[in-house]
Amino acid sequence: MRLGKLHIGCPVWACEHWRGSLYTASAPRSAWLQQYSTVFDCVEGNSTFYALPSLETARRWAGGICPGFQFALKLPRRITHDLRLTGAQAELAEFIAVARILQTQGCLGPSFIQLPPDFSTRYQATLEQFLRQLPSDMPWAVEVRHSSWFDEGPNEAGLDALLTALGIDKVLFDSRALFSQPASDAVERESQRRKPQTPWRTTTTAQHPFLRFIGRNQLHEVQPWIDQWASIIAGWLENGSNPYVFTHAPDDAFAPAFARRLHTAIGELLPQLPPLPPWPGEQEGGPRDTQMLLF
Repeated sequence: MRLGKLHIGCPVWACEHWRGSLYTASAPRSAWLQQYSTVFDCVEGNSTFYALPSLETARRWAGGICPGFQFALKLPRRITHDLRLTGAQAELAEFIAVARILQTQGCLGPSFIQLPPDFSTRYQATLEQFLRQLPSDMPWAVEVRHSSWFDEGPNEAGLDALLTALGIDKVLFDSRALFSQPASDAVERESQRRKPQTPWRTTTTAQHPFLRFIGRNQLHEVQPWIDQWASIIAGWLENGSNPYVFTHAPDDAFAPAFARRLHTAIGELLPQLPPLPPWPGEQEGGPRDTQMLLF
């Protein structure tokens, strides 16, 4: 049996707290992406939600990574939240120009469209019209947040059918662990204030299941959900799918350790899954966060 390809990573690569653990202690910021890509093979491009990089910056990203690395860019909020997918042709063209550079270099993962919290099924026709204009030779994913898309009935089935027909993945957002108990610190409290509690789903609509997994800073508290997702992800891989999995912690400092813990759990179910490479900072023997030494 040939497994699908597992892509696993974090929501960012620029995090000062990763010095001496994921990154070597002396690494300049300009070296972080390259060191990140020696361990993880994908990253959420959340920064593109706020501002697009220049074409030259995109070329620099593509030239500073290990082979096989993938960027999953988030569509700019100007398109999704300000214009609400309407009259956004110019802005979409700018985004696609950046994405094409990465695609040409073989490092473009699914670009994901995060809809506003109040973007309900009332706007289904707008969403469908927007999706049908996207280049079909590029991978895409859609994240819905309004409760009307989770009716376990015609609205949800209609969305799943549309995405399946277009070969677009459905973003699976799981914040159950985050809200499983009261916040243990101010960072978790802020994360609970900002993150949605959309219903848990495991539905896949294309070949790149896209999971955004929101945990807690105390990683042992997330283990029940890690074990549950490990089994699901292992099933995807056995079926030949190529999932993208991104681990979020309220404090980004713990995101790499979260990803490694999840990867380890998947590997226990699929011994043929290659282990993650060692972290550059651990190879160097620099200072490390205590949690990151537990596994």
